[in-house]
Amino acid sequence: MRIGNLEDIAPSKTHEFPKETDAKALPEETEKEKKQKKWKNWWYYHKWYVICGLIILIITGSLIKNALGIGIKSPDFQIAYIGKTMLPEETVTALEKAFASIASDFNGDGEIIVQINQYIDDAQLSGTDAEAAYYEYASEISLIGDISECESYFFLMDSPDQFQKEFQLLATADGDCPNDADYSTTDKVISWSLCPLLTGMELGTYSTIILGETITGNNQELLSKLYLGRRCFFTDKQTENADKCSELWDLLYCIQQSDLLP
Repeated sequence: MRIGNLEDIAPSKTHEFPKETDAKALPEETEKEKKQKKWKNWWYYHKWYVICGLIILIITGSLIKNALGIGIKSPDFQIAYIGKTMLPEETVTALEKAFASIASDFNGDGEIIVQINQYIDDAQLSGTDAEAAYYEYASEISLIGDISECESYFFLMDSPDQFQKEFQLLATADGDCPNDADYSTTDKVISWSLCPLLTGMELGTYSTIILGETITGNNQELLSKLYLGRRCFFTDKQTENADKCSELWDLLYCIQQSDLLP
């Protein structure tokens, strides 16, 4: 049976397959876009290396800066405290300010700075004997370093006789080093309680915690049993501003001696 010609059949809708995309039809990436894409890719994989490197660089720079003293003002003079117990922080701060008030700008940097270095020769620790011995040994090594580097000119001590016996470093009244047989402290130290300039300092009070208990007291009373001495120099190496420090010592020593006269 003849249905009809193929030509008479209504053409059905046929699916048109997409033509292949012409590569030339896509817009080419600009040179700037290529660089940005390359940079983003690099940063994605390397950003933490960069961040860690910057942190290390900052820390290293800070350490070098501190080691070279860049941007840090040097103290006009230093005082080494040598005692059986650590001085409270408030006492140290009060002492530094008080000594700065009777001194002058030795190094000419526009500011008077006094630094106190603490060295404990009989550590009172609640830990084991081994811990106490280690702490005392470390403190002694630090003190020897201070002495060898001529850092501190003055020594504030609770036992000057013991210090002189160990180091024979306290200068005589005229500033010379004692002879080999001289281990005495006569005319080499100033008693804190007998020097009007020292006892007249406004030092206020302190507060510290010992074995969990808060202890308060008067700074002058705490320092009343101490002695102040100055060092001598066995070699040409001297403390910075040694001449100015010597003048300050003469002032303190003369005031004490005049007060002792009848």
